Amino acid sequence: MFSYLCAMNDGISMKVREQVAALPDSPGVYQFVDAKGTIIYVGKAKNLKKRVSSYFVDSRNHSSKIRIMVRKIVEVRHHVANTEQDALFLENALIKQLQPRYNSLLKDDKTYPWIAITNEPFPRILTSRNIERDGSEYYGPYGSTTLLRALIDFIYNVAPIRICSMDLTEKSIASGKHKECLQHHLNKCMAPCTGKQSVEEYNQHIANVRMILKGNIRPVRTWLEQEMMRASHELRFEDAELYKQRLIALNKYQSKSVIVSSKIIDCDIFTTIIDEEEAFCNFVRIRHGSIIAIQTIRMNLGIEYDEANILSTAIRYVVDTTGMGLAPLVLVDVKPSTADMYENVKFQTPYRGEKLELMKFSRKNAENYRAHILAERERANPERHSDKLMAEMKMELNLDREPRHMECFDNSNIQGTYAVASCVVFRNGRPSNKEYRHFKVKSVEGADDFATMYEIIYRRYHRVLEDKEDIPDLIVIDGGKGQLSYACMALNELGLLNRVNVIGLAKRIEEVFYPNDPNPHYLNRLKQPIKTICHIRDEAHRFAITFHRSLRNADLTDSELLGIKGIGEKSRNDLLRKFMSVEVVKYATEQELAEVVGASKAKKIKDYFANK
Repeated sequence: MFSYLCAMNDGISMKVREQVAALPDSPGVYQFVDAKGTIIYVGKAKNLKKRVSSYFVDSRNHSSKIRIMVRKIVEVRHHVANTEQDALFLENALIKQLQPRYNSLLKDDKTYPWIAITNEPFPRILTSRNIERDGSEYYGPYGSTTLLRALIDFIYNVAPIRICSMDLTEKSIASGKHKECLQHHLNKCMAPCTGKQSVEEYNQHIANVRMILKGNIRPVRTWLEQEMMRASHELRFEDAELYKQRLIALNKYQSKSVIVSSKIIDCDIFTTIIDEEEAFCNFVRIRHGSIIAIQTIRMNLGIEYDEANILSTAIRYVVDTTGMGLAPLVLVDVKPSTADMYENVKFQTPYRGEKLELMKFSRKNAENYRAHILAERERANPERHSDKLMAEMKMELNLDREPRHMECFDNSNIQGTYAVASCVVFRNGRPSNKEYRHFKVKSVEGADDFATMYEIIYRRYHRVLEDKEDIPDLIVIDGGKGQLSYACMALNELGLLNRVNVIGLAKRIEEVFYPNDPNPHYLNRLKQPIKTICHIRDEAHRFAITFHRSLRNADLTDSELLGIKGIGEKSRNDLLRKFMSVEVVKYATEQELAEVVGASKAKKIKDYFANK
């Protein structure tokens, strides 16, 4: 025991040491309390003594948040549980109730819509962003309001459900106080308010709606087909036509809905993106081969950066809010820390095939939501966003200053022909389009990307020095070590190499090369700097390709006139000076052409385009 206490951090009080030493070797929940008596962290453990002790032993693996939290602890409380599962449930309840500062907490900034089947004699179909515990059935959530509205419209086309808010009871219906509305005359409601439809008949339509919301369309189709045939045999042709129209609507919906695969029947998918301060976990629910729910959960990160623990929190939230258990198969990036708590559930990480495509679909949804949140923040406070991004880029790229002014270069050619280069400029992480420049390569013959990069860098910054313009904080070379070394040669000749930061980008987007360093530096794929670097590289590539194509197309178009017998460069230039393009020359009259190149050549031009 003495050696254990000596291993603990010297800044910890004797009271805390004694409390940790007295913890039992059993499952349970522990709480850390600060000097104000506030519970700042709640955790669960299979073995309380081992888990809590790990916080107070010096370790380089501890994050800065954990070290800060540990210094604030003045008391350790614990609750013993019979099993690890009981500890999980208790931890979940305490986190919801106490909202400790250093726990990963769910954010409620975006509430997804649900579809509700109300709890009343003739249920209605409503949409809601809040779940009320009033006996109503809730389905969803739906990440797209467009999808939600389309689904509601489809339900009303297939099932004649009332849309009114009248309180229908046996007494009110029998009294005749209600009247048929327009919906009844449009065959969209069977008027249960006037007794023309029984509770049993109405509930059959509600049962069909439940099937549709669960993604199980086959029983609904079978019922509609049976009712259509029965109406036809009973010579109720108008009713048969109504069922036929509903079948058509059902088939249209199924063809447009997201059908995953006949092989993947029931499945849940969770993918997680972790930033420095928050995490985004996307959840996709598949039932009967169709996607019936999509949601992205946003969480504030506490001291736990472990993806398995974050995923466990997201899964608990989904199970609690939807009221539905997990599917027999759950696709995940990593196995959640609480996987053993879910009976008859298999957690799998796919590496190929349709399951991997589903994971990519889910991750794309998480990325889109994350991009939406970042864009909202930037709109709300663009300066704060830029300051944070610049500080992150300085640290991630090991720069001596923030890259407020960045310039990126790229080459483009076809086997040495039409060789061009581009220079794009970013200010505070955003494109500065008016400062973009493109270059025609002058001194290089053939496809020599290294020499081309040398020429362009030299020309660009020789002009910058002559005009006394600002030197960028960072120069980005789209290429590996070869292009980078030639760019550095040009900068060295100009006396700029020691005055500016230079990096080269390899084909793999996370690899960055530095001058005189043969080994690549790897960027964090989950952080914002790599996205900004990819953005400026893509802009440079796009700008170079666009200029390259414009030169090539113009040259190919102008050269067409040289293919006409008797038309030389002088005649071509005279024609283009007069008519501006080959297309206008093509449709000019012979007399108009003769005024420029003479009657003989004019006739040859007209004959050429006529035969073509």
